[in-house]
Amino acid sequence: MEKTLPTHARAVIIGGGIVGCSVAYHLAKLGWRDIVLVEQGQLSCGTTWHAAGLVGQLRAHSNLTSLIRYSCDLYENLEAETGQATGWKRCGSVSVARTAERMTLLRRTAASARAQGVDAEVISAEEAGRLWPMMRTDDLVGGVWIPGDGKVNPSDVTQALAKGARANGVRIFEGVSVTGFDIADGAVTGVTTDGGTINCDVVVNCAGQWARQVGRLCGVSVPLYSAEHLYIVTNEIDGVSPDLPVLRDPDGYIYFKEDVGGLVMGGFEPEAKPWGMEGIPDKFEFSLLEDDWDQFEILMTNALIRVPALETAEVRQMVNGPESFTPDANFILGEAPEVRNFFVGAGMNSMGIASAGGAGKALAEWIAAGEPTMDLWPVDIRRFAPFHADETWLADRVVEALGKHYAMNWPNLEMESARPLRQSPLYENLKEARACFGSKMGWERPNWFAPEGVEPQTDYSFGRQNWFPYAAEEHRSAREAVALFDQTSFSKFLLEGRDAETVMQRLCANDVAVEAGRLIYTGMLNDRGGYESDLTITRLSEDTYFIVSGTAQSTRDAHWIRRNIGLGLDANLTDVTATYAVIGIMGPRARDLLGGVSGADLSNDAFPFGTCREIDIGEVTLRAHRITYVGELGWELYISVEDAVSVYHALVEAGAAFDIHTAGYYAIDSLRLEKGYRAWGADLTPDYTPYEAGLGFAVKLDKGTDFIGRDALLRQKETGATRRLVQFTLDDPDPIAWGKELILRDGEPVGEVSSAAYGHTLGRAVAMGYVSNSNGIADRDYIDSGRYEIDIAGKRFAATSHLRPAFDPKGERFRA
Repeated sequence: MEKTLPTHARAVIIGGGIVGCSVAYHLAKLGWRDIVLVEQGQLSCGTTWHAAGLVGQLRAHSNLTSLIRYSCDLYENLEAETGQATGWKRCGSVSVARTAERMTLLRRTAASARAQGVDAEVISAEEAGRLWPMMRTDDLVGGVWIPGDGKVNPSDVTQALAKGARANGVRIFEGVSVTGFDIADGAVTGVTTDGGTINCDVVVNCAGQWARQVGRLCGVSVPLYSAEHLYIVTNEIDGVSPDLPVLRDPDGYIYFKEDVGGLVMGGFEPEAKPWGMEGIPDKFEFSLLEDDWDQFEILMTNALIRVPALETAEVRQMVNGPESFTPDANFILGEAPEVRNFFVGAGMNSMGIASAGGAGKALAEWIAAGEPTMDLWPVDIRRFAPFHADETWLADRVVEALGKHYAMNWPNLEMESARPLRQSPLYENLKEARACFGSKMGWERPNWFAPEGVEPQTDYSFGRQNWFPYAAEEHRSAREAVALFDQTSFSKFLLEGRDAETVMQRLCANDVAVEAGRLIYTGMLNDRGGYESDLTITRLSEDTYFIVSGTAQSTRDAHWIRRNIGLGLDANLTDVTATYAVIGIMGPRARDLLGGVSGADLSNDAFPFGTCREIDIGEVTLRAHRITYVGELGWELYISVEDAVSVYHALVEAGAAFDIHTAGYYAIDSLRLEKGYRAWGADLTPDYTPYEAGLGFAVKLDKGTDFIGRDALLRQKETGATRRLVQFTLDDPDPIAWGKELILRDGEPVGEVSSAAYGHTLGRAVAMGYVSNSNGIADRDYIDSGRYEIDIAGKRFAATSHLRPAFDPKGERFRA
C-alpha cells in the first residue's frame, strides 16, 4: 500500500467503500489517469463491510433499474477480470403479499418490470412456497418471482473493484483524513489532508455517512442522515440451501437471504432510529452499534410468522450497523451546485451494494462528459435545496423516509414529517378553504379542496381515492366557469445584463429574441438534445428575462443556467421565487372575472395569448401573463408577496358571481393531461428530445444561434426518431391509471406510461407515454397502425392513441 501522497492528481476520490471504489474503477476504465483515492480508515470499513449484500434489480425509474442490471453483470464478471472473488450468486428473489392491496402493488411491479426489460413473474402463494419451502404461505395472497436478482459479498466486491482500479493506474491511500478544500473562482482546486495537500481538477465525495461532514468543509449541502439498520445471522438451519432465493415480505417489513447454511434476516421497521446526531466519529471503522432487541422486536415478530423455523434457530450474531439515508430514499449523485468540479456519490439508503456498480459508472461518465449521459433526475443532487440539509429537518424526515422503505407505495403518497416548511402567502386562506395540502420542494401546495363535512385528508388506494369527486368538480369549474389556482411554488428567476439575450439564445431551443412583453415556451437542452428543463420565458426589457419553471427544478435550473453563462458575458441570474406569489385564473369566464376587478382591456386585440402586461386589481399593480397549463382561457398573475392576500380576496369575492372554485394540483394534472401538456421529470426528461416529445414547434434550428443540443437535433431530424410521446385514452371509462403502467402495441411491450390521471371532461383515464419502434422510425403511420393496451395491475385495457390532444385539438379554447 502506497504511503506518500502525491501533490497533484486529476481526480481525488474521498472514501474507500464500494461506491468510491466503483467510481475509481470506472473513471480509470474511461481512460482517466492520475486518479487518487483516499480513505480515512481501510477499504470498506465504514458501511460497506456490514451491508446485507442484496441485489434487487427493479426500481421505480427505468434508468435506476438499468444501473442495477449493470451492477449484476459487473459483479458476475469482476472475478474473471481481477482474480478477486465477489461472492456473486444470481439466486433470484421472491416478494410476497399478505393483503390484496399489496398484491395489486406487486402486479403493478411485475408489469413495470416488463416495460423495463426485467424478467418478472406473478406467482401464487403455493408457487412462492415451492421456491422458498421453509416459508409459511397459508396467509399469503401471492407474490412476484424475479429470477435475475441476486446477492453478493460487499467487502469482496469492493476489493475486486479496488484491484481493477489499481490495475488501471489508480493510487489508493488508506489512513488519510480529509481536513479541507482549496476553492478558487467557485471551483475546487485542491484537497487538504492530514498527510498534505493534493492539487486536483476534480473531487468526488464518496465518504458514505461522513459525506455530509465532508461537504460542509467547502459549503456543499449533502442531505443525508445516519440511522440504525439491524439484522440477525443464524447458524445452520435444516432446509436452507445455497440456492435459496432472497425473500422479501414487505407487509412484515422483513427480508431473508441464505448465509453459510443459515439465514440473514433483517428489515426496515416502520419507525426508524436515527444515529450520529452529533456527527459521525472519524474512527468508526469496522464498528457496530450495540444490539437493540427492542427496536428489532417488530421485525422478529413478523419473521417468526413467515419462517417458523426461526423459533428454534440459533442466532449467531445481531448486526446493528448505521447506514446513511436521504429525505426521499434515493441516493445522491452529481456535481454540487455550490462548487464546480465537486461531485458527490453518497446516501445509498441500504441500496448501495445493488446500486454501486451502475452508480459508479454513471458518476464517472458524468465527470468525464461534463454532464450526465442519461436521465439521473431521481438521484441528482440538484433535486435538493439547502434546507434539505438542516439537521433538525433531516432527522425528522429520515425517520419517516426509512420507515416507508417497505410501506405501501400508494399513488400520490405524501410525506407527513417536517411540515409545513415553505408556505405561500395564501396558505392560511387556502387552509380555511379546506385545502388538503401536499408538499413539493418544501412548499405546501393544495392538492384538492374538501367540502364542508369532509375531512381534508387523502385516503390512499389504487382505485378512485376519496378526493376523486371533489377534484372532478374543480376540474369542471376550470372547463365550464372559472377556477383559481395558487401556483406560487413555481421556480422564478430574473436574468439581467446586456448579454442576457445572447445567453438565452444559446441555452434555449426556441427563439427568444422577441420584443418586450412576449412569452416564449422553450426547452433547455443538453448536448444529446434531451430536456434539461422546459420553461416559460418572458422578455421584460432589452436586457431582462423573467424565467418560470417547475417547483422541483429551482436548484437544477439555476445551476444549469449559471454554468452555461459564457466567460466575460454580462448576465446575472437571480432567484426571485420568494418575491412573487402566483395566482392562476383559468376558465371560459376568466376574462369576465378579471374584467370586473380591473380596468384593463383584456380583449384578444389588446391582450393576445402569449403576452404579458401590468394591470391593476383594486389598489394593487401586478403583472398578468396570458398563458395556460390547463388548456383554457386564463392568466397567471404575478403579485408581490405582500399584496397577494388582498388580490386573492378581491378575486374570490368577485368570482362568486361566476361560480368560482379554488382548485388544486390534482385538477391541474387532469386538465393538463386532457390537453396533452407535458410535465418535466415525467413526460420530458434529459433522455428525450423535442422531436420525440412532439414539441418540434418549440425548436428553431434556423434562429442563427448554435444553441446547446442543436447538432443532436439536426442529426435526429435527418434520421428520424425511433420513439414518440403518445397520448392515450382508455376505451373503458372505469379504470384508473396512475403512471408507470406497461404500454403494449399489438400485444408486445413498447413503453411505459410517463404520467396519467382521470380526464373528467373526456370521461375516462388519460395517459401519456413513449412508444418505441425497435425496427425503425416511430412516425405517424407506425403509431396509428398499432392496437394499444395499457396493463393496469396485470389486467389489460384497450386504449386509443392520439398524436394531437384528445381535448381541444385545435387549441381554440385558450385563444378565445
